[in-house]
Amino acid sequence: MGRKFFVGGNWKCNGTSGEVKKIVSTLNEAEVPSEDVVEKVSNWSNVVLAYEPVWAIGTGKVATPAQAQEVHFELRKWLKENVSAEVAEATRIIYGEKVSNWSNVVLAYEPVWAIGTGKVATPAQAQEVHFELRKWLKENVSAEVAEATRIIYGGSVNGANCKVLATQPDVDGFLVGGASLKT
Repeated sequence: MGRKFFVGGNWKCNGTSGEVKKIVSTLNEAEVPSEDVVEKVSNWSNVVLAYEPVWAIGTGKVATPAQAQEVHFELRKWLKENVSAEVAEATRIIYGEKVSNWSNVVLAYEPVWAIGTGKVATPAQAQEVHFELRKWLKENVSAEVAEATRIIYGGSVNGANCKVLATQPDVDGFLVGGASLKT
């Protein structure tokens, strides 16, 4: 069975409470089978809001503080943090965690040069990196894990470029930033 396509929204510090409620309302009006919802929130039947701790520098294109394995590029750049902790933690997750169902695992590739820039990878660029990630999983974990794990693309994804990116065999979905804020 093929990997199930996955799309997530990455809102960062964007959106007021009212704007978020409007987007959630719009999403909840969509016809989405319940088995396609990652997790349900009691107040919003089909859409999940996940967030990182708040950050006192305002709103906009910034990812907020989190543990080393979760820290986003902008925060590392702005605070000049050492990325070795993130790399070490990512390796630990691949090797150290017991995952009973790899089809539930979603890895996101987001090129640093595409974050918040409006630049998007070409389909060939995205496919090359996703292929190499899947190859790494096959060589270091197993062929079954490589085939089951979904690898999604993030980095200036929008309605215009997602169609062609989705044609790539190793692109299993998207992590949508600013475009996910539009209704």
